[in-house]
Amino acid sequence: MEDIKKAIEEQIKQLEYELTTELPAEIKKAVALGDLSENAEYHLAKQRQVFVNARLGQLKKRMGELAMVVLENIPRDRVGFGSTVIVFDNTKNEELSYKLVTSEESDVTKGLISTTSPIGRALLGKQIGDVATVVTPNGKRELEVLKLTTIHGAVE
Repeated sequence: MEDIKKAIEEQIKQLEYELTTELPAEIKKAVALGDLSENAEYHLAKQRQVFVNARLGQLKKRMGELAMVVLENIPRDRVGFGSTVIVFDNTKNEELSYKLVTSEESDVTKGLISTTSPIGRALLGKQIGDVATVVTPNGKRELEVLKLTTIHGAVE
C-alpha cells in the first residue's frame, strides 16, 4: 500500500510542477505569438491545463481514500483487500487464484484483481465454501472459494 501511495504522490508532484511552472511558461510564450483565436499552442496548453487540474483532483481524492484504509478493519476470516483466494470456477471447470488489490495494482494476467472489479466485488466478504456469482458479458460464473489467505494470514 505504501508503494501505491508513493507512486501517487510522485504523480501529484509532477503534475503540480507542470501546472505551476511548465504550463504557465507555455501559455506566456503562446500569448507572445499574438492572435489567440488561431493560436494552436495556446489552445493546447489551456486544454492540457484543464486535464492536469482534473487529474490532480482524481489523484488527491484517491490518496484520501487510501488514507482511510485501516488494516485492523479488514476481516480475518473472509475475503477482503489483500486476500489471496483460490476458487473453483464451475463454468470453466478449473481452479483459479486471485489476489484482491487496489485498482492501481490490478493486472488480470497476473491474477491481481481490483476490489472494485466484478469478480472482486463478488468475492468480497465470502468465506471458504461460499459460492460467489459473477455476472459477465458471457453470462454468469460461479466461483466456489476453496482456499483463503487474508492480508493477516491463512484461514483454516
